[in-house]
Amino acid sequence: MFRASIAAFFCLISIMAARAQAPVSETRSAAEVKPSFESAQELASKGRLEKAMTQLDQLATRTPEPAGVERLRAMIFYQREQFTEAIAAFSKASAQDPADHESIEMQGVSLFRLGRIPDAIPFLEKGRVGVERANIDPNYVLALCYADVQRYDDARHAFAAQYGFAPDSAEAYLLAGRLFLRRELRDPAGVEAAKAVELNPALPLAHELLGEVALSRGDLPTAIHEFETERKLNPLNGDLYDRLGDAYLRNGQYAEAQQALNRAVLLEPNSTGPYILLGETFLKLKQPIQALHYLDHAVRMDPSNYITHNLLGQAYKATGQVAEANREFKTVVSLQHPADSKSSTLLVK
Repeated sequence: MFRASIAAFFCLISIMAARAQAPVSETRSAAEVKPSFESAQELASKGRLEKAMTQLDQLATRTPEPAGVERLRAMIFYQREQFTEAIAAFSKASAQDPADHESIEMQGVSLFRLGRIPDAIPFLEKGRVGVERANIDPNYVLALCYADVQRYDDARHAFAAQYGFAPDSAEAYLLAGRLFLRRELRDPAGVEAAKAVELNPALPLAHELLGEVALSRGDLPTAIHEFETERKLNPLNGDLYDRLGDAYLRNGQYAEAQQALNRAVLLEPNSTGPYILLGETFLKLKQPIQALHYLDHAVRMDPSNYITHNLLGQAYKATGQVAEANREFKTVVSLQHPADSKSSTLLVK
């Protein structure tokens, strides 16, 4: 019985001790959730942006504000595509730390994303100095800005810096020309490509770019000439044969188109372009059965391409397969105008 009393006594002491320690534990938990830059950074790294931002907003009210808070807030705003708020936070971060080149750079990037190109350029020019590991390569964004304000030489130099090319080398001109054409700056692209060829007539892809520019202008003889010149320099370029076949097809040289596109298929079997163009070529040659073979393959590779379905419908129509032709033409309507697909009518009788 005495032993039982002793056991009960120690049990009571344990309970009292636990109760006495409870407020301390609760206080410790409260301290653990107290916001800090480190905890906010950890939350952000785990993708818990809302909780991270809540802590950062609390930290931003402190005097002095902890280092890094504004930059992290800005990064979260940028990730949310809240670019105006990101610019304000990046501006505050760079004011707090003039050596924070990334915040300066990201101000420029955010302005670029808002379409404020002239405003973005000074920040990008300043921000790229001393940035060892930037969130986005400032040279590329700066080059796009220069191109948009027609500072093409500056754009070329920035593109060249990104790739480590000499600023006025043939490679730099070719790179700038390719990226200009991607932004639908056809005439500047042609100028850059011509200069690249002038500096190095044997530079791979330079004549192809000249051909692309000519093709975009509808100058088919020049496009074919440039593509053929590129073929002699770079005979295993599958994309080149695709573009050459396209040029021949548009120029009504169907046999030459077929030959070029067959080569493209062998070199680029996973690209739908040559199969579609071969289908169109065989339709022009009045060989719809052959066209069906290539177009059916293309549509299985990419069922959402309405051009393929339209050509496939023409091929079915040419072979007298009316139901199949109607099916393909209905698919074209549904892909181009989803809301009208239910009301579409038969196009072939």
